Amino acid sequence: MTFTFLKKANTMATLTITTPMPPPAWALLQKESLKAQARACEYFYDRYFDERGYMRCVPRWGGDDGPDDAIENLTGWPILYMMGGPEKLLDLCNLAQDGHILQYTEAKTVDVPFCRDGMYYKEFPVMFDWLHNGESMSVFGDLGLCDPKAEEFERRVRLWSGFYMDEDPGARNYDPEHRIIRSLFNGSRGPMLRKAEAIDWAGDPIEEGRFVLAHGERNFEEMLGHFKDYTDVIGDHPSNMLATGLAFNAYALTGEDKYRNWILEYVDAWVERTRANGGIIPTNIGLDGTIGGACDGKWYGGCYGWGFTTAAPQDGRIVHRDTIHLGLSGFSHALLLTGDRSYAAPWSEMIDLINENGREEDGQMVYPNKHGDDGWYNFTPGPYSVGAMETWYWSLAEEARVRCPDNPWLRFLAGENPDYPDEALRADLATVREKVECVRNDPMTPDTRLSDNTNGFNPAIPETLFQQTMGGPAPKRAQAVHCMFRYFDPLERRPGLPDDVAALVDSIGEERSAVTLVNLNPVHPAEVIIQGGAYREHALKSASVDNVKVEIAGDYLKLQLAPGSGARLVITHERYTNQPTLDFPW
Repeated sequence: MTFTFLKKANTMATLTITTPMPPPAWALLQKESLKAQARACEYFYDRYFDERGYMRCVPRWGGDDGPDDAIENLTGWPILYMMGGPEKLLDLCNLAQDGHILQYTEAKTVDVPFCRDGMYYKEFPVMFDWLHNGESMSVFGDLGLCDPKAEEFERRVRLWSGFYMDEDPGARNYDPEHRIIRSLFNGSRGPMLRKAEAIDWAGDPIEEGRFVLAHGERNFEEMLGHFKDYTDVIGDHPSNMLATGLAFNAYALTGEDKYRNWILEYVDAWVERTRANGGIIPTNIGLDGTIGGACDGKWYGGCYGWGFTTAAPQDGRIVHRDTIHLGLSGFSHALLLTGDRSYAAPWSEMIDLINENGREEDGQMVYPNKHGDDGWYNFTPGPYSVGAMETWYWSLAEEARVRCPDNPWLRFLAGENPDYPDEALRADLATVREKVECVRNDPMTPDTRLSDNTNGFNPAIPETLFQQTMGGPAPKRAQAVHCMFRYFDPLERRPGLPDDVAALVDSIGEERSAVTLVNLNPVHPAEVIIQGGAYREHALKSASVDNVKVEIAGDYLKLQLAPGSGARLVITHERYTNQPTLDFPW
């Protein structure tokens, strides 16, 4: 192996690798998986979307099969592109995003009052909860990682952030005095400040027998029955913190302090409420800012709250539903903006507090997932672990690691699961084939298809590739991604690994991580730029190859790989020390 080290004016260090490396199986499988997913995405798009970017379905409003489910069909596509997928993926994402907005601005309801002039207004959902608003951000939320300089991205992210920062007089979602988003239902026409009705959730009546209802209901009456208890929407809810993703993207794009300040103001209010509530995040904050203020003082109250349990109308089965986990996004964004790991503490401590209520039943330990008038309930095997993976990754503390359930990727990082890379990639290839077969055999036509019927056929499954190449937990929609490394192709001037380069992160730590990069091309050299974190939040310090260390002391490391060469780099870094940015290296 030989290498050279250069320090240039633009603070980019260069490392040249010439050591031959036979193509590892994981590297070949990575490139094949990315190729297979991209091809399958094109096939999926051609079947279910038209040349305008409209989905070939019957557009409806609703919590079962609404606008959010239409664009949700492309979840993961921007991440595939950002990791090195073909330009066609980004083109289809942009086409579908624009078409989606037009399609659902044109689509109107008859019976649902707030959508009679269009399900979208100002290019955004008129009024819904952030489980569904977040799904509507499945593509847009990641476009900044793909092409931050796109004019439409900046215009929209500024406009939509304003709906939650009290900048739009027609969308007074945020109350700056009490630091709350005033309703679970919110959007471009503002908050719903009345009890929700089943029709608000279910949408207009449908023709019986025409559609396959993906949530188990058999007719429209049962759709109404699904949502009959979804009434308590007044006041703030943790899931509203998902709205901070808009302002986070706006800050990472522009660097304007107003976006950062608003996120921290709002998330800090939730930290205070969690502390005041004995360490458990409350699920209702009244319009006066008090915990439980819109639910008779019950901190666990509200639709999708700790105490939200209902019955499935088709069979009477008891179902427990909440969207508390979406609140984790606010703490994530605040941590990225400040580098302050204490933002992980409220959630980590909450996990422990919940599990302290575990008990033994029939010889095994069970743990609660819900809280109601009679205390904790819905006990299930295995400790409560919602958010454990994310909060472990933020801190990388061993005490946080033990909260995580068994995970093959974590065992691989610990040196206990060496077969994980090949096995996971082979499983992904099998999954892609299965999904394509589902598309091929789908008997529905555009006039019998609902927007959510095809969600399960989406062939983009970027989780394994993301974990292996970027060294971070699987991305979540509408939330900032966390990773150790991000890559850019300096020759093509685009994000992602070059076509012939594969990467495998096999160790991550607070001060050092390790990644192997290999150029699979036996004829041509390759160049790749390595960045610390998805938003340059980690500062790179040094790179070591075969115990020879070079200082980076800059924002990036450029790796020049000779044909057929590769090396394992041990990179030291300071995590969460830089302000996040969407800027590319050039």
